[in-house]
Amino acid sequence: MNRRDFLSASAAGLAASGLPGAPALFAGAAQKPVRVGLIGTGWYGKCSLFRLIQVAPVEIVSLCDVDQKMLAEAADLLTARAKAPKKPRLYDDYRKLLNEKDCDVVMVETPDHWHALPMIAACEAGADVWVQKPISVDVLEGKAMLDAARKHNKVVQVVTQRRSTPHLAEARDRVIKEGKLGKVGHVEICCYYHMRNNDNPPETAVPDFFDYPMWTGPAPLRPYDAPFYPDLKANLPHRRWWRAFMEYGNGIVGDMCIHMLDMVRWMLDLGWPTRVSSGGGVFVQKGAKSNITDTQSATFEFPGLTVTWQHRTWGSTPDPDYPWAAFIYGDKGTLKASVNKYEFFPAGSNKPTLSGTALFEEDKYPEDKTEKDLERHVASALRRHWRDFLKAREERGRPVADIEQGHISSASCILANVSQQVGRAITWDAEKHQCVGDPEATKLLKRPYRAPWVHPAG
Repeated sequence: MNRRDFLSASAAGLAASGLPGAPALFAGAAQKPVRVGLIGTGWYGKCSLFRLIQVAPVEIVSLCDVDQKMLAEAADLLTARAKAPKKPRLYDDYRKLLNEKDCDVVMVETPDHWHALPMIAACEAGADVWVQKPISVDVLEGKAMLDAARKHNKVVQVVTQRRSTPHLAEARDRVIKEGKLGKVGHVEICCYYHMRNNDNPPETAVPDFFDYPMWTGPAPLRPYDAPFYPDLKANLPHRRWWRAFMEYGNGIVGDMCIHMLDMVRWMLDLGWPTRVSSGGGVFVQKGAKSNITDTQSATFEFPGLTVTWQHRTWGSTPDPDYPWAAFIYGDKGTLKASVNKYEFFPAGSNKPTLSGTALFEEDKYPEDKTEKDLERHVASALRRHWRDFLKAREERGRPVADIEQGHISSASCILANVSQQVGRAITWDAEKHQCVGDPEATKLLKRPYRAPWVHPAG
């Protein structure tokens, strides 16, 4: 059986049996268009919605952004791609969009500090939700989001799309589930991309088309500085500059570790870690304004195994084929897995006996070839993630990246940063959502909100 045949057979079999992780089949999409509202029309918001348009009939009801130029551009692009007779309604405040209560699905594709409040409000407005990872910037935000989804009986899919990546589902099924690794006792996950922004732009005026206080929302109001974009003749922090600051997220642990940790948890069927420790800092790239770490390691302890994380935004990668990856070690072999490929090496061998690569479907979706800024290897995973979500909506079940799974993976990464901040390991009580015997660390599970915004945990 070749790889394409295996994927087809595996997907059909798993979908029929109701098991998560493979491309879900969705039959109801042909019956009624999905009415969608998008909050956050930047790079990944458009990318995600373009993939939905590829797999189901869609009516784009409304778009929301605090950047009026980005909002207008998104309206043009999405209307053309959807071949819609008219443009969607446009809003500068997500609350106005949600007040209409006419969306089946609300997509929350904002920066990290703006995930919790719109997601909870969307559930309250009666919509199912597609929300970016990490779901929250603090642990208790994530718990409030999970509680809202369950209270209102809403289907929530987190965009941890490794769970829907074809070659990774194949690796899980052919290597892990078939027992080729034997006893797994340790996992290493890593990212060595040079992705920390090391610019030092000066403070400047806010452009008239951008609502900076609303964009900042509950986060601290930093001085207005950002790299200059010649095409827009403006300095814009929301165009990826925000990722350089802990005020808006959780650094590279929150941005990149969550993907690999979530993938490993899904592959190995892991729940909460019982103990988390982390150390690191800005060791090399000291001249930049950025306050996220350029070097950090973390250890997540699960019953019977440990998962260790390492990132560096400088220097070389130990394995050039796997700069952002997981290495799963068993007593019978090793699985290397990344967004681009996987390889299985039996114990004692330096040659893989099983391997697979990212699935490109550009013959079926030729627009993938020319779409601006598309991570082309991710397109097939996003399409399958949408199909899984649509199937869960139809059945009112739990999608493969259900909000609870997104909360566990997001919160685990946040706990690593809390550990680094307090300088000691954290023993985690998942039931009570507390750091055992550590009131200082427990206090850090909830960030202060800037007025007038109110933290969803009270």
